[in-house]
Amino acid sequence: MENVFDVLKERGLIAQTTHEDEIRELLGSERVTFYIGFDPTADSLHVGHFLQMVVMKHMQDHGHRPIALVGGGTGHIGDPSGRTDMRSMMTTETINHNCECFKQQLSRVIDFSDGKALMVNNADWLLNLNYVDFLRDIGACFSVNQMLTAECFRQRLEKGLSFLEFNYMLMQGYDFLMLNRRYGCRLELGGDDQWSNILAGMDLCRKKDQKQVYGMTFTLLTTSDGKKMGKTQAGAIWLDPKKTSPYDFYQYWVNVQDADVIKCLKLLTFIPMDKIREMEKWEGRELNEAKRILAYEVTKMVHGEAEAEKCRKAAEAVFSGGGVSDDMPTTSIPDAVGMGMLDALVKTGLFSSKGEARRLIQQNGLSVNDVKYTDPNGCITADMVRDGSIIIKKGKKVFHRITV
Repeated sequence: MENVFDVLKERGLIAQTTHEDEIRELLGSERVTFYIGFDPTADSLHVGHFLQMVVMKHMQDHGHRPIALVGGGTGHIGDPSGRTDMRSMMTTETINHNCECFKQQLSRVIDFSDGKALMVNNADWLLNLNYVDFLRDIGACFSVNQMLTAECFRQRLEKGLSFLEFNYMLMQGYDFLMLNRRYGCRLELGGDDQWSNILAGMDLCRKKDQKQVYGMTFTLLTTSDGKKMGKTQAGAIWLDPKKTSPYDFYQYWVNVQDADVIKCLKLLTFIPMDKIREMEKWEGRELNEAKRILAYEVTKMVHGEAEAEKCRKAAEAVFSGGGVSDDMPTTSIPDAVGMGMLDALVKTGLFSSKGEARRLIQQNGLSVNDVKYTDPNGCITADMVRDGSIIIKKGKKVFHRITV
């Protein structure tokens, strides 16, 4: 079987490795237990996490055993990596609820049957620690001087870094030590912003148990101009269908920039590389077809094949049928007639605020029933209602129906 390291590298998923030759040899010769951590900062995973799930599936498909570590313990602290401020503190109930939501979403992509993958919660070993014992046993292994050179801490020093967050690296390092002891975990994977934390865990395993373990980070999901993908004006693109509808999820991928579609096909789908290389030659309308393939494949993995097919048909019906389809995104507003247009638009979820909706109207970017709408101070009128509904078009590609 092809070495999964070569697969990940060819698709552009690998960013950094601690021991490239050793890791490649290990993955090609043994069944390796590895882990990726997911801190429960919300009740749903998002598009950034999905890339990590894809890496886990590649590894599992090649015979390796994933551990999905949910941060029931570290969630009480919050990872300072990539943050300019301190995360909000969450209750134990919220953390546990979020962890349960993660399990359901991860199970759509990763096979947890018959021990093929493990779901582990670091609350099992972190929440009952004795603080003094932990400092004496684990804290003594960390150099403050070295920790302060880590990017996750260095960028926060000017604006302020709490001692609470400063402990996060110790806790994540301890996770690696415990997973190695309990499950024989030899490899930690994570986004490239986790490099310093991964190194800390490796160093702790070496100092405490004289064990050689490894680390590998993968590419962060960014656009061609360096911005993080997975965000829209309305907020993050979530994997939970209640937070981001499958249709909106599908449409997000249909609307990626031309410069990003091939990269996304490599990173987020399992389409063979020879087919993707053929797509690299595509231009114009063919690129739009590549986007539809991307949208279908990613939606299928997250929401299932039936939902992906439904989204595909709805999108086709919307564009061929003048913006109308039974499966198109719909919001019911029974008292819509007489309501201010801005209020109605915010209710649909198309806009996060009335100010955002107002700006698009002023820029001639909104249509009602395929007619440009230009009055930001106007109301929904009875003559806008056709067959009990109003069709809103945002920009060139986003359609939404209001039923009244």
